[in-house]
Amino acid sequence: MSPQPTHPAPPSVVQRLRIRYAKRGRLRFTSHRDFARAFERALRRARIPMGYSAGFSPHPKISYVGAAPTGVASEAEYLEIGLAEPREPDAVRRDLDAALPPGLDIVDVVAAAGPGLADRIEASRWRIELTGVAPAELETAVARFLALPTAPVERRVKEGTRTVDARAAVVAATGAPGAGETDPNVPCAILDLVVRHTQPAVRPDDVLTALRQAAALSTPTTPVVTRLAQGLLDETLLATGAPCRLTDPLAPDAAAATPH
Repeated sequence: MSPQPTHPAPPSVVQRLRIRYAKRGRLRFTSHRDFARAFERALRRARIPMGYSAGFSPHPKISYVGAAPTGVASEAEYLEIGLAEPREPDAVRRDLDAALPPGLDIVDVVAAAGPGLADRIEASRWRIELTGVAPAELETAVARFLALPTAPVERRVKEGTRTVDARAAVVAATGAPGAGETDPNVPCAILDLVVRHTQPAVRPDDVLTALRQAAALSTPTTPVVTRLAQGLLDETLLATGAPCRLTDPLAPDAAAATPH
């Protein structure tokens, strides 16, 4: 017979909070695993009364949704926590933000209600800064890319390589002039990209690979990638050809959220 745990059962979760956080500056190189460790330490330092799982190795009740790749900045990362005691969301935001290093920033905290986070997120909006690329060159490449029926690209994975269709996941893509982070005299273009969350996931670097391979785009420097928003797509606007909009996952009613 297997041994039974002797410690008392963890207290039940009485409140769930949804959190939006950002990865900025050099902290964009923080991996999801590193962030998770830093976040759990911040919960302890901030004395947040967490709910825990049962069993021999209790874990705090934290649910992550769609973390951005390492090396990518983000203004819109999301997670949900379960508390054993109720707390004011804004107080939790202040305490957690103070307990995390600058660059891992808590942007907003709200009480959870309605559908879960996973049901409130189906796409991401990305901003990709391409220093050394002329805006007209990017616009031509984007037009070629959008005209493709498919854009298969290979990605290295642990098992070898995986082929993904970068075109199928792209909902909208536009190019525009931008100001580079370094030399203002160097041309710079900004790619605004809205990508559905698919399986397997299509990442911004997959789309850039497709632009290089299928649309002959030259990217002489490492692109600076930032996730600006996540949420549900407004399918009504998509059907009319209007600019793409994502609803705010933290809004009480996602359908009534403001556009990003």
